[in-house]
Amino acid sequence: MTKLLLRALAGETLPTPPIWMMRQAGRYLPEYRATRAEAGDFLSLCYNPELAAEVTLQPIRRFGFDAAILFADILLVPQALGLDLWFVTGEGPRLSTVTRAAEVTALKPAADVHDRLAPIYETLKILRRELPAETALIGFAGAPWTVATYMVAGRGTRDQGPAHAFMREDRAAFSALIERITAATIEYLSAQIDAGAEVVKLFDSWAGSLKGADFDDFAIAPARAIIAALKARHPDVPIIAFPREAGERYVGFARATGADCVALDNSVSADWAADHVQVDGCVQGNLDPRHMVTGGPDLVAEAQRITRALRGGPHIFNLGHGITPDADPENVAAMIAAVRSA
Repeated sequence: MTKLLLRALAGETLPTPPIWMMRQAGRYLPEYRATRAEAGDFLSLCYNPELAAEVTLQPIRRFGFDAAILFADILLVPQALGLDLWFVTGEGPRLSTVTRAAEVTALKPAADVHDRLAPIYETLKILRRELPAETALIGFAGAPWTVATYMVAGRGTRDQGPAHAFMREDRAAFSALIERITAATIEYLSAQIDAGAEVVKLFDSWAGSLKGADFDDFAIAPARAIIAALKARHPDVPIIAFPREAGERYVGFARATGADCVALDNSVSADWAADHVQVDGCVQGNLDPRHMVTGGPDLVAEAQRITRALRGGPHIFNLGHGITPDADPENVAAMIAAVRSA
């Protein structure tokens, strides 16, 4: 039987939606913390295929999710393009920056990313061997706009201000940066598929800060280019797009980009999504991650409300964003039980 996730992505309306969770391999799990300590640091964990596969498998063993998502990080692509990347404990990632046209030109060609990223492909090969037969394997990358915000600022920012400033000051150079990331992302995701990914997801975590023509140029257009190139190479592999906090721009996003599924954050209601987004195909989401911390009757009620609201079309149950380190694993089990009994 075809895996549940792949059936939903093919447009099938299922009595119970497949379930997985963004950041399901993460610090809320004690077994993850132990493996990360064994690796030594976050980047060492990402680039160690055996340990990265182990943390990817941990939530599958514990919870029986319908899909596993590759353990990696969206900032491995800028590192493969030639930027320095490191993580500061308690503060997050740091990068050398790209703020001028000459620095865009100096980035490595897209075809040269594979040497640096080869361990990620090996992780996928291990996972295809070791995952249960019913569990789908998801690969992923950051969308060009979101990746660019880190490359310009050298770190995460509250309002993506440095990237917006670069865009205003030299739109041609910023567009060239987006094009370079787009080309690298196509190569990276295609290689992930060759290594065993059955689905890929494009995370545009900061899409919500783009408005009007900027959203068209830097969220929709790059996603459309990546999806078209991947479909040309791998026509049977479904693609999930996540333009987080897109709001009204979720409407028509699948049609505009060619995505097989649109993932929703929890700022929009499931009822609204059923009327405006699910009409175009599969949707994914969108429980507020705070329920994984607070638990209780509200968790059960909201998980079941979302499941019922989206029951009329293809749906993958997920959170509206990644699970947080302070989440309780018992709440994850309660969420799964609630969805499967809705």
